[in-house]
Amino acid sequence: MKPVANLTDSEAAASSLDQTSTTLNIAIIGFGTVGRSVARILSERSSADLRLTHIFNRQIARKRVGELPETIRWTEDINDVLSSDADVVVELIGGLEPASEWIRRALKSGKSVVTANKQLIARHGAELVRLARENGQHIAFGASVAGGVPVISGLQEGLAGDELVELYGILNGTCNYILTRIESAGVSFAEALQEAQKLGFAEADPTDDVDGFDARAKLTILARTGLRVSADLESISAKTISSIEPVDFEYAKLLDCTIRQLSRARKTSKKLFATVGPALVHASSPLARVEGARNLVMSTGKFGGETVFGGHGAGGHPTAVAVVSDLIAIARSRQVNGAALNEAEGEIPTLSVSPDFTSRHYLRFTVQDEPGIIASLATIFSRLGINIDSVFQKPGYSKSKLPFVITLEPCPASLVEKALTQIASLKFHVQPCLNLPILD
Repeated sequence: MKPVANLTDSEAAASSLDQTSTTLNIAIIGFGTVGRSVARILSERSSADLRLTHIFNRQIARKRVGELPETIRWTEDINDVLSSDADVVVELIGGLEPASEWIRRALKSGKSVVTANKQLIARHGAELVRLARENGQHIAFGASVAGGVPVISGLQEGLAGDELVELYGILNGTCNYILTRIESAGVSFAEALQEAQKLGFAEADPTDDVDGFDARAKLTILARTGLRVSADLESISAKTISSIEPVDFEYAKLLDCTIRQLSRARKTSKKLFATVGPALVHASSPLARVEGARNLVMSTGKFGGETVFGGHGAGGHPTAVAVVSDLIAIARSRQVNGAALNEAEGEIPTLSVSPDFTSRHYLRFTVQDEPGIIASLATIFSRLGINIDSVFQKPGYSKSKLPFVITLEPCPASLVEKALTQIASLKFHVQPCLNLPILD
């Protein structure tokens, strides 16, 4: 491919026409579920603009399949790929290393890169974009967020005329599957997780998913591509869904709500408010209707208002579609699903991150029942200027482990945490209070 970054407008336009008809050689690094799907799509495409030439994987002999073209070079030596005539390297091994090193080497050797590696892009995306620009190449990562949902291209191009101020959504299909199973079947978190693992929705070690780290990486990428702000990944608060119980869905229903793992980011002039964790959403919200392993992202623009992106967020075929879409964009010599090559140094500001959203709150207490519990809680809330909105206590539970719910009127999350720190010292608790924001 002829480098695009240093061309004049007329040269770039001419180059775009030339390259649209030029076949790009593609090398895949990592031949797992997504890699197989990408290879299948490329081999079945009627267009000749993309040609799969190399597949890399460890122990490649057991990965080799016969339905792909015989001209493909199968290798377990990464140097075969990085020194080859491949124009684009598709990185699908995941993790930070050696993926980071190999992507850097590919860009420096004059190859563009397509990746689905959310953790890598969340941590090093800005650096890799600069490296791609310096070497006249592309780096695209449309598959790193929401799988087959074209949310990154939609935010970057479809909403380019707006100024986005807020993003929120369901970014982890594993968590959404678990929560919808707890809701629909009344099973425990542990049972729902085990089911998700048997079906392949959850990893053997589900920590990244259920504790919010996967969604946090995706939210970091969306904040950069959609809100045009840079934020430190580790500074975004992430909370687990493992404390959600069937009783919480019973109480949520009384509030005409359900519970979903939500990722939220709101930009102000000086700060980025951002969190990941379970929250109550109203039954009328599109978020409440997302079930199973699907994803949904909602953006709010200063001029265009609310836009919704939804679809399958995981799985080999949906993610592979996003990867191939990135490849087609590169073949057309323009960056649709990735970061712009002309991103100016310092154009995207780095903002401090705060989890201190103001909202209503759902507090589920589990206590050894005794007189005066509500009065003790009300005293602490009153002292901090927090107003109680409602109190719910469903019948039929043991007095020795009694769940009840208090909802609070809108107040900052930090103020609620301050109250709960004081409340935690009271003697009637059987287990810690569950604190969830309520999105109205």
